Amino acid sequence: MADNSSRTSIPQSCSDQITVSQVRATLDQWYPPSLAESWDAPGLVCGDPDDTVKRIVCALEATDTVVDAAIEAHADMLVVHHPLLMRGATSVAADTPKGRIVHRLIRHRIALMSAHTNADAAVGGVNDVLARLLGVTVECPLEPAAQPVDLWGVQVPVDAAEALRNALFGAGAGQFDGYDLCSFESVGRGQFRPLSGSHPALGTTNQVETVEEVRIHVVAPAMMRSTIRKALVDAHPYEVPAYDVKTIDSGSRPGPATPGIGRIGHLDEPMTLRSFTQRVSERLPHTVWGVRTAGNPDQLITTVALCSGAGDSLLDAAAASGADVYLTSDLRHHPADEHLRANGPALIDTAHWASESPWCADVARRLHDELGLPCQDLGIRTDPWTIGTTVAQ
Repeated sequence: MADNSSRTSIPQSCSDQITVSQVRATLDQWYPPSLAESWDAPGLVCGDPDDTVKRIVCALEATDTVVDAAIEAHADMLVVHHPLLMRGATSVAADTPKGRIVHRLIRHRIALMSAHTNADAAVGGVNDVLARLLGVTVECPLEPAAQPVDLWGVQVPVDAAEALRNALFGAGAGQFDGYDLCSFESVGRGQFRPLSGSHPALGTTNQVETVEEVRIHVVAPAMMRSTIRKALVDAHPYEVPAYDVKTIDSGSRPGPATPGIGRIGHLDEPMTLRSFTQRVSERLPHTVWGVRTAGNPDQLITTVALCSGAGDSLLDAAAASGADVYLTSDLRHHPADEHLRANGPALIDTAHWASESPWCADVARRLHDELGLPCQDLGIRTDPWTIGTTVAQ
């Protein structure tokens, strides 16, 4: 059962018009599935997209205890970080551990959705929650996500250029590396001949028409291609606009608004490694794993690299970042030892659950604020470790 003392206070009034599909769309907007690693499997695991959602609960993963609590809370949807079926399955029979959970959720009409590495990489996601909790002001991601950028080119009559340009900006185009309303224009002569059956805004059927036109160039995230195209077509005066689009390397500098795995940032106040370790221990949820540190306890810490969850694959990125310390989870002996021998930053190793679970309360708050639904972090400790011992020296 859930620990009621850890639950947030939930208002009772809510709209009965929100559906599973709408909650999914909201989560996908915050944590775009395109940011997920290729091996990952976030998204809707079970549930009818058309079902009404009146109450949402959140947890790090869908365990039997979490499902018990979701049923007890009369939830219609369970939002988790770790996908239940991430490694694939050949059966969801009710007598298998994962199948048992799927059957119970479906039987009680509880939809299950996960946001995993897409929530790790997204701005405002798991890593940003962790950084904020530890007093780290984010400067950029530790490993920026590849962000395909479209370069659009469109010809438009001179007197319609401003309206079209503003429509493109309004749809999200023209934003680049800390600037917006960015475009480039060149003037030229356009030529076309309307054929029978066309309905030209300018010109006469079967006669060649020449028009002074402006070619507008703008950039936009590739994921917004359909939105930009619709804005272009709707705002363009021609029956058939002439435009082209190609994907390019934006060359932009990573910054706080750049998605990616992990974060690099500076502490709100410099402190020793010993003091920062103490802060981490006090601010993260308690686990028997505790917090382990490798490095000089008296070293001054001003810059922190961090990665929620298992992050030893980013040890090289942490070393290249110039940070004073790298905080992550599930560090192994040999990679950590080799990292320190190569004069990499000090290491802080936390429990996997502890570094990620603060996100649960944050996503619950955001869903409540956005959708007006009762939404709560179940506050259930799903860390698998139950006993921790130390031997006095």
